[in-house]
Amino acid sequence: MSNKVLIKNSQNTVKIPSGLRILIRRSCNAVLEYEKFDGPAEISVTFVDNARIAELNAQYRSKPMPTDVLSFPMGEDGAYDIDEDNGCKILGDIVISMERAMEQAELYGHSLQREVAYLTVHSMLHLLGYDHEAGGLEAVRMREKEEAVLMQLGLPRTVSYTSDEV
Repeated sequence: MSNKVLIKNSQNTVKIPSGLRILIRRSCNAVLEYEKFDGPAEISVTFVDNARIAELNAQYRSKPMPTDVLSFPMGEDGAYDIDEDNGCKILGDIVISMERAMEQAELYGHSLQREVAYLTVHSMLHLLGYDHEAGGLEAVRMREKEEAVLMQLGLPRTVSYTSDEV
């Protein structure tokens, strides 16, 4: 049985490029495969604008400002509720600000697709229980996993992420 990735567009600031939904599904599946996740999973991904993500950020993290992505994990310590309709483990919700993703893609000099794939992979790792907030080894491990999955997706780290010094 396959994973379910439910994608909803709740913004009209940024046009969703064709193929983006497929890329998001591939990104979710690649993380689950990389992490050897047991059993089919269900993930919900919603596109919003900066105003909406700022509201959510204020509500859930007491940070009243836009951010690029928010993750709402439903599992706890590797235990997940099961969607009775399809037998999938409910991993949680990913909310992406398409406005912010567009800004960051321009800033880093890569495509909107690359940025959204990165944000999806990053968020998926949060849904699976990884955390980088404290920094240190956990943050490094999370970054390594992100890079490995993006390589598998054919979206390696672009030179734009590093400084221009030769």
